[in-house]
Amino acid sequence: MAKKYSSKINKIRTFALSLVFIGFIIMYVGIFFQKHPIVMTLFMILGLLAIIGSTVVYFWIGMLSTKALQVECPNCGKPTKILGRVDMCMHCREPLTVDPELEGKEFDESYNRKK
Repeated sequence: MAKKYSSKINKIRTFALSLVFIGFIIMYVGIFFQKHPIVMTLFMILGLLAIIGSTVVYFWIGMLSTKALQVECPNCGKPTKILGRVDMCMHCREPLTVDPELEGKEFDESYNRKK
């Protein structure tokens, strides 16, 4: 089965959103320790740190997104942003590249890694 690829910006945004929910779950677990205030406080602080971490990640990807190269997808015609040499269209998951050497080759995320 082929690996399902996604846009790098969308992957990072999904990670940040998952940090928010993980933070809420950690805080919710803290409610079960109401009789132990230190443990409950520890869970609340850990959950808050996860939520603050998601805010930092959202800010970082926002700054990164402003510097990303914006191109028009040849498949769907919508504007999308590319991070690195190869990326996927955010809308239709069409493999995109800005490197002429990689045109026509099979999509592989390893093209973005420095050798």
